[in-house]
Amino acid sequence: MAAISSFSALQIAQKKTVLSLAPIALQHCQYSSDVPRIIKNPTTTSLKRGTGGRSSFNGIVCTVFGNTGFVGRYVCNRLGKIGTQLILPYRGEHYSSMRLKLVGDLGQVLFHPFQLTDEDSIRKCIKYSNVVINLIGRDWQTKNFTFDDVHVHGARRLARLAKEAGVERFIHLSTLSCSPDPKPILLPKGSGFYRSKWRGEQAVKEEFPEATIVRPATIYGQEDRWINVYCRFWRRHLRGTALWEKGEKTEKQPIWVGDVAGGITALVRDPSTAGKTYQFAGPQRYKLGDLVDWMNYFIRKEAKDYGYRRLDLKNCPFFKLKVSLVESISPGYPLGNLHWDGLEKEHTSDILVPELPTLEDIGVYPCTMESRIAWELRPFKLGAHYMERVGEFPDPEPPKPIAMSPA
Repeated sequence: MAAISSFSALQIAQKKTVLSLAPIALQHCQYSSDVPRIIKNPTTTSLKRGTGGRSSFNGIVCTVFGNTGFVGRYVCNRLGKIGTQLILPYRGEHYSSMRLKLVGDLGQVLFHPFQLTDEDSIRKCIKYSNVVINLIGRDWQTKNFTFDDVHVHGARRLARLAKEAGVERFIHLSTLSCSPDPKPILLPKGSGFYRSKWRGEQAVKEEFPEATIVRPATIYGQEDRWINVYCRFWRRHLRGTALWEKGEKTEKQPIWVGDVAGGITALVRDPSTAGKTYQFAGPQRYKLGDLVDWMNYFIRKEAKDYGYRRLDLKNCPFFKLKVSLVESISPGYPLGNLHWDGLEKEHTSDILVPELPTLEDIGVYPCTMESRIAWELRPFKLGAHYMERVGEFPDPEPPKPIAMSPA
């Protein structure tokens, strides 16, 4: 709190000494656009300092809500790497957020407590920022926070307060395939997650019309809730994996979390992206069943030795019972991330809208899943403690990419 107080005092003192300068353009964006960022009401605190990197200041003060989440940690690291001053709000215990102190140089990363329903605490977090990023989200509902509480009402509140505070840029993380009426697969009304994400987008646009919306496809990484789910005990059924229609009717276009963070960093630095909706997806598209086979073969739990096989979910009553039991006995944090809305979301295909821009349009070219899978699946390999010789266990053939099916 002492650091926050000194930071506020410094900002207030410097705001009183407003320079009589014309709007100043910072250096050109290193990505696809050459549109410079215009500083409104320039002061000594808004001017870049240094030659670049973590020990410099690029003129951007950014508040990142949801910084302790899976995507948030990568985004903070990328922003800190280019000299962004970060305000990191945290809820509850501060130690989960304090590890991010290392993403920036001394004095560049500051923390402040907040509560999503407490507007005064939010105002304090965004008071001196010119960029606000909303990464807050939930994969399942709890008694304290429903999907709408987080994705709709919370997002609307952040956008409204950012607009009132005069924040220049607001970036909101949504999801690909969000829809006001998602197609039902396992649940009668479809995924509540996708439905609330769509309403959240509309709420943000109403409160902050210049907001930038990011719609990522299925995101993977070592801390994710996708690879981790498929490689864990709770997702298995009789040594196999139960999938809707054996995964043959679900298409995924996975994207590495580092590319998502790189894309958001590019959006922060490019003012021409304001008011647009971007789709972040991987370079290749696969059938879900092929991906699950590939992951199991990669961790050496293949059919020959381990008995792995793909099962049709509708023919697995005991697996359905397990999902319902897990959801009922641990509603706050489903064991193994196993819950019905998660299964619904998992079997919904990633659908891209042709008219919307993608990562490539901002100069970020995502890596292939084949180049990352060995690292991401390393902790789950059978006998992971054993250091095999090069070529001792040949890697399985990657699945064949497919073209997008017509909607």
